[in-house]
Parts: sequence; structure tokens; C-alpha cells
Amino acid sequence: MELSKGFVKAKNPCADGFRWFLRHHPQGNDYQPVLDALVADGRVEDACWLLAQFGPTHAVLRLDSLSCEAIVFAGAIEVRGDIDAGTLVRAGRGIRAGGAIRAGRDVVAGEAIVAGGAIEAVSIDAGGDLQATSVTADGAVRVGGQLRCARELVCRRDLDVGAQASVGGVLVVDGEVRVGRSLRVRDTLRTGASVRAVDGVLVDGTIDCGAHLDAGWGIRAGGPITARGAIRAGESLSAGGEITAGAGYGVYAGLCVQREDWASSARVSASARPADLLSGCWVEPVMEA
Repeated sequence: MELSKGFVKAKNPCADGFRWFLRHHPQGNDYQPVLDALVADGRVEDACWLLAQFGPTHAVLRLDSLSCEAIVFAGAIEVRGDIDAGTLVRAGRGIRAGGAIRAGRDVVAGEAIVAGGAIEAVSIDAGGDLQATSVTADGAVRVGGQLRCARELVCRRDLDVGAQASVGGVLVVDGEVRVGRSLRVRDTLRTGASVRAVDGVLVDGTIDCGAHLDAGWGIRAGGPITARGAIRAGESLSAGGEITAGAGYGVYAGLCVQREDWASSARVSASARPADLLSGCWVEPVMEA
């Protein structure tokens, strides 16, 4: 794609950025060389702005390894080994690494982000799926498609997933968790704010929720379920320990089930009857002989 003076000006760039373009590319230039020149000159935000204006390409950057201060590539980035960036890794399409992806600031892709190792960054934004062995983010994580994390995921702000989310270890999120389909955690789920899954929530360990816990289908945990707000399940609710809502809040099951079907589809089971159970069919725990 050829970027001419008129083509760039039509996007209403900032005055300083447009002067840079006229000074360095008075006759225009191809899209990616302009992005590379902006990054090399320390104008990473201008490169990101340009990518947002003109969109992705079908180009593919293939490397054995990638170590840089920052990269803004309009197509897909495919690296056999690790990706290490001092600040930013951004691609108009997907980012794929056979090893780890580490960035001092953000990792952003218009499509999927796939790592054979860990992903570590301040914030992570994948337009498609996100897949890694583990994920650590000092900021937010946004996933447009499915999330598949083989081990732990630690996120210091909000976690947003457009489809299903599966975490093979602990899931620790200081902010809110919003999942467009089901949430599956094979260890502990701990959040500083609300959890909302459009479908179900299945956790092998305990659930410790900083605000409301909501699922359109059922909620099941292998250990206790504790929330600082309400606990609301569209169908059944089950815990291997106690179920405890926040002070002044209730525990609700069967919110999407007719009352005549509560006995089969809105069952509530735990080590003891929740003190604030307001809907659903309580099932007494089975006493071992």
C-alpha cells in the first residue's frame, strides 16, 4: 500500500506527525516502511495511530527470534522462538511465537495471540483467541475469541473474554471477569470484583469473588464459594464447602428455570444450607457412614 501525502492528510493526523511524514517521506512511501521508520524514530504512538487508520495487511513477518524495543507490523508476526520487546508488540493480524512473548508494555493483535510459552506484559489485547502456557499482566487482558491458558493466569485489572475461557491453574484477577461463554478453572478462582459468565462456571478449587458472582447456567466449585455480593445462577449451584454471599445479599439458583423444575434443574448443594438462600431447591448433603 502506497501512502501519499494526500492519503495521510485525509485521515486528519496531528500537526506534528504530519510534519514528520512530509519531512521524511515527501514523495510518500509504502505502508510498512513508514511504520518501521516511525518506530525507529521513537514515534511508536504515531505508528499505532497509522495502523488503526489504514488497517491490517496480508504480509507475514517470519523470524527465528525477535528482540527489539518495539515493533508495529501491519500483517502477522510468526516467530519460531521467543519474542522480547522493551515496550510494545503490535500486529495488524496475529502474533504467534514458539516460545514466550514478553513486552515491557503491551501486546496487541488484531487476530489471535498464540505462545508456546508464557505471555508477560502490562496489558494484552487479542482480537481473536489467546493461547499460552501461562499469562501475567499488570494491566487488563482482553480476548475477542477463546482463552486457553495451560497453567496460571494473573491479571491486575479486568479480564474480558468474548467466548469460552479455560485456565489450567489458578485464575487471579484484581478487577472484573467477564466471559462470553463458559468459564473453566482447574484450580482456585480469586477476583477483586465481579465475575460474570454468560454460560456456566466450573472451578475445581475454591471461588473467592470480590463482588457479585453471576452465571447464566450453573455454578459448581470443588471447594467453598464466597462472594462479597450476590451469588446468582441461572440453573443449579454446587460447592464442596459452604456457599456464602456478602452481607445483605442473597444466594439465588434457578433464575432461568421455572419453579416447577427447580427440583431437577435448580438444585443447591453445599456442606451447609446457605443462610441467605432465596431461590432454588436445597439438597441436603449426603452423610458418609
